[in-house]
Formats: sequence, structure tokens, C-alpha cells
Amino acid sequence: MSSSLRYELKDDSPRLSMSSDESDVGGSVDSSKKTSAREGLENVENDHFLGDRSRSLGQDDPSLLRPSKTNRRPRELSIDTNVRAGTALPQIDDSEQTEAAKDDFVSWRSLPRKDQLLILTLSRLSEPLTQTSLGAYLFYQLKSFNPSYPDSTISYQAGIIQAAFPAAQFLTAILWGRFADSEYGGRKRVIWMGLFGTMLSVIGFGFSTSFPMAVCFRLFGGIVNGNIGVMRTMISEIIKEKKYQARAFIIMPMTFNIGVIIGPILGGILADPVASYPKIFGLNSLIGGKNGVQWMIKYPYALPNLMSATFLFTSVCAVWLFLEETSELCKDKSDPGLRIGRWIRRHIFRQNIADGYTALRMDESNTDMELQQTPISGFPETPSTDKPVARNKLPFRRIWTPNLVMTLASHGLLAMHVGTFNSLWFIYLSAPRFDPADPHPKNYKPHGLVHFTGGLALPPPRIGLALSILGVIGITLQLFIYPRLSHRLGAANSYRIFLLLFPVTYLLVPFLSRVPSTSSPPAGVSGLLIWIAITAVLFIQVLGRTMALPSAIILINNCCPHPSVLGTVHGLGQSVSSLTRTFGPIMGGWIFGRGLDMGIVGLAWWILALVAVCGSVAARWVKDGGGHEILLEGEVRESDGTVRRVE
Repeated sequence: MSSSLRYELKDDSPRLSMSSDESDVGGSVDSSKKTSAREGLENVENDHFLGDRSRSLGQDDPSLLRPSKTNRRPRELSIDTNVRAGTALPQIDDSEQTEAAKDDFVSWRSLPRKDQLLILTLSRLSEPLTQTSLGAYLFYQLKSFNPSYPDSTISYQAGIIQAAFPAAQFLTAILWGRFADSEYGGRKRVIWMGLFGTMLSVIGFGFSTSFPMAVCFRLFGGIVNGNIGVMRTMISEIIKEKKYQARAFIIMPMTFNIGVIIGPILGGILADPVASYPKIFGLNSLIGGKNGVQWMIKYPYALPNLMSATFLFTSVCAVWLFLEETSELCKDKSDPGLRIGRWIRRHIFRQNIADGYTALRMDESNTDMELQQTPISGFPETPSTDKPVARNKLPFRRIWTPNLVMTLASHGLLAMHVGTFNSLWFIYLSAPRFDPADPHPKNYKPHGLVHFTGGLALPPPRIGLALSILGVIGITLQLFIYPRLSHRLGAANSYRIFLLLFPVTYLLVPFLSRVPSTSSPPAGVSGLLIWIAITAVLFIQVLGRTMALPSAIILINNCCPHPSVLGTVHGLGQSVSSLTRTFGPIMGGWIFGRGLDMGIVGLAWWILALVAVCGSVAARWVKDGGGHEILLEGEVRESDGTVRRVE
């Protein structure tokens, strides 16, 4: 629909008017306007700055530059628009925009609404902190439940624990996506509810005393958490232009890598504190006193989970107070949390923020005026009683376009082998080494290229270090390599090319058991050579993951057939990912245990390589869509590819 914006200086100054087919202020100026008027408008719109009055007011009337001393009064700049919340279509990625994305390389500083992206980053960070810290001690926590179980059983249980969370997410992710798209829910509500539920689940998991109890709390955490898809939806609604996507959509994977760096280290340091730091928490210790810290003795793996819960609670507060709603149906509703957050920003942090467009006064003594930033969801000080205008919504049965189906299938295979790798990796690091003095299986002797066995037997602190290498490599690549490569190659090409690295990684991983170590079994591996080998293998895997996962998110976002179901499509993506990440770790853990019993530690890894090959083949049919493939009643596509609504 078209909107009319009028900038009026309330005196005898010239008037500037503009018409645009976009719903925001940043439209194009009609070529028939005078050059001086166009320059003035561009200074307001593009620079957000009213500076030089000779440009702002024009040069056609020199008397305007010499105001009378007897009639010098302040003037107001008012903005009148007929655009109302909920009536404008989201900006559409058309072919013209795609070309601009290829030509204009953007920097991190140029991303719009960095304040909202920062809150989403904090919210996303708290979850990988929780999930990755678990990997540093899970094998030992499960062993503490029943020390008599063999390593193959513990490996299988670890796979179930890892799969429980995504299994529950699979059952509820689409429902959370639909709830986020509805007028009764919204994106923000789904996110803070998910974070709060996850906080409760990790506390319960930390104080679990049996395997079934631990599984139940993991299932609960997955049921209440549909955040990943909703966060991706919010990013796509904040970042509408394709040229920003390579930067914006890498925030979630980058945040995951930050969590991979910090989480395992915290998990390894805080796990079983009485055994790790007996002089501080144990018997006759500094803090524990004569009897030690009893709750730490009874629940040795509760402390890292309490730390994770603290991060999650902080994220809940940040979302409730400062995150702005982006859903067209909900963003004009009153938000008590955001109202309190804005009060905090004004009166405690002394920030000058606005609740929307307000009248700007300017006089000669202060001409350096900035236009206030437009919030995503602007609430007036008195909430509006007007209901948002209803918009058409694509029925669920019509969203299943061929490109959506192929994109979801390829993404599911990627999530399966990446999730299985994350599960198997810490099991492999924790599993005992092959000891010729006490071989398993009995009387087994390694021979040939395939028949060898044994893990690396690393303790929790070193497992945390090994897992953190993943994050260090990943965030370095994401900051400096991915945006430029994605800019040159495009999302689809980046996705197809770097999927080929995963099979290579999975073929090489088990051969780490054959790298010479400075320590003898059953002690854990050590020495410079083994750590160089671990880093080299992880570099290949992280390079593939760094390039493929953000591209997969972009492709899911762009294969959405209509903007009205964007939250649903991201919910579908999370649901498919959760389903495959459910079966992957369970089957991987079981096959890994069978491999240990057979004397072939590489069995699970090499089967995983075949899954990665299938994912690479499926990616050949994935296309980069435009986000608005299907038109509903009242929508028309212009010759340049843009879509507008007709009344």
C-alpha cells in the first residue's frame, strides 16, 4: 500500500512532501521535486541529522537564511502519516534487493537495531552455556547413578539424555511457532517463557539422583522451549534486507560458539567441587567446615547447573524488560515489562529514548537535531485502545511448497549429524582408552585399518578444554571469514560447498585413538601431538559448521512462502531439527557402544559420515527463495518483484 508523509515547518518555510510504496519513512523522493528540497529531505531521512540550514531550508529564498530578530520563534517539525500498525506488509526481498546485497558489503556496525539484537544474543547465549557445560561431566554423572554399569551402557544413556531435549522440542516447536504468530501470544512472550522453563529444568537436572529423573527434567526443558525458531523469526523481522542477512543470521551460531567456549570450561571446573577442591568444600575445609558442604557431597553435579540457571534468569529479566515485540498482531499491545524497562533506561541509565515519532523543535541556537530512532514496537505513554488491523494469514495446508520441503529435509539431515557429533564427541573424549593389560573385548588385539578401539579418557577439566576449542575456532571463523565468503558465494552456494567438509571430519575422528600419547593407558591421553591432532580435526568440522549452519538458517527464512507464517516456518525448521537430533544421538550412542564391544571405535563415526554424504546430496535441490512466493487476496506483485496490498 502507498503511504504519504508530510514534513511541515510551521511558519513560512517551504514544505517538503513525499510519497512512497514502502511502509517506513525511508522511501525514495519523486524526481519532479526540486533539487534543494530533495537534498533537505535526504539529510533528514538518511543522516537523521538537521544540520546546515542552507541545505535543510533550501537556497531559493535567501531571506530564509536571515531571520528577523523581531520575529524569531521556534519552529516544529511534524510528521504526518496515514500508515497504521498492522496494515503494512513486511518488506519483501526482491531481485533488485538481491543485487544490492551482492554489491554492497556491510559491516557489523551498519546492522540496524543493534540494541534488540544484543538482547536476542544474550538470550541465545544462556542456552548453549547450559547445553555445552553438560558435556564436560555427563559421562561421570551418569556413572555416579550406577557405577556398576559398563561403558557401553553409559554411552547409550548419554545419547538418550542428549536426545531427550530435542525430542520434546519436536513435539512442541510447531505449537510454539503458531503461538508466536497468534494475537494471543507473540514472539516476546514465547521467548521469556521458554527461558524460564529451561531454568527450572536445569535446576532439577542438577539435583537428579537417578537416570529416569534426569531424563524427565530434560524432557520438561524441551517441552517449554521453542525459542530458537522464534528468535530467528524476530531477527528476520528486524533485519529485512538481504544485504544484512549474512551478518544478522550468523549471530545465533556465533552465540552458540561463545557458549561452547565458556560452558564446557565452567562445567569442567564446577563439576564435583568436593572432589576437585577438597580444601575448599570437603571435610575440614575452608567453606565446608568439619563435615564439608553436604549438598555438594550429595549432589556433586548441581553447582554447574545452578550457574546455568543464573544465566537463564538474567536472560529472562532482559527479555521481559527490554525486548520489543515484532509480531504485526501483537506489537501495538500494551507491554508492562517494556514500560518498566524504558523507565529504567531513562531514570537509572540516563538514556534519551523515545516512544515513537515526536515533534522536534529547532531554533537558531540549537540546529544540530537528531531524529529519534523508531522502535520496532512503539507504545505511547497512554496505551492505544484501537485494535490492530487484521491481516490475511496463509493457511497451514498451503505452506508446503517444494522448496520448503527440500530445505527442511536438507536442514534435518544437517542437524542430525551435527547434533550426533556433539553428543558422540564428549562420549569419545570420556571413554576409557584401550589398555593391552586389560583389553576390552576380552583377548582383543588391534589389527588392520579398521579394527582398533578405545576413547581418550580425558577428565572433566580437559574435556571442557577440548570442547572449548570448538568455540574458539568457530567464533574466529564467523567473525572474519563467513560474512565475506557468504557475500561472495551466496547462501545457497556456501551451504552446498561446506557441507562436503563434514564427511571428512567424521572419517578422521576415530584415528585420534591411534595418535601417540605421552601417558600410558588407562591414564588419559596427553602431549603436544594429540592436542595438535584434536585441533586439526575440529578445525575441519567447525569450518563446515560455521559456513553451513548460518546459511541453512537464511535458506529456511527465505523459503517461507508468505510473511504471515514466518514464525510457523521457523517453528517447522526447529521441529524437524529437533526430530533428527532426537534419533541421531540415541542411535549414535547405541552404535558407539556396540563398536566398543566389537573393538571398532570408528563404527559410529563412519556411519555418521554416510549420513553427511546424504545431506550433501539433498542440498543440490535447495534454492534461495524470496520470502513471499504465494500471494493472498488483495496482494499484487509489481513488475520489479515487490509485493503490495491493494485496498
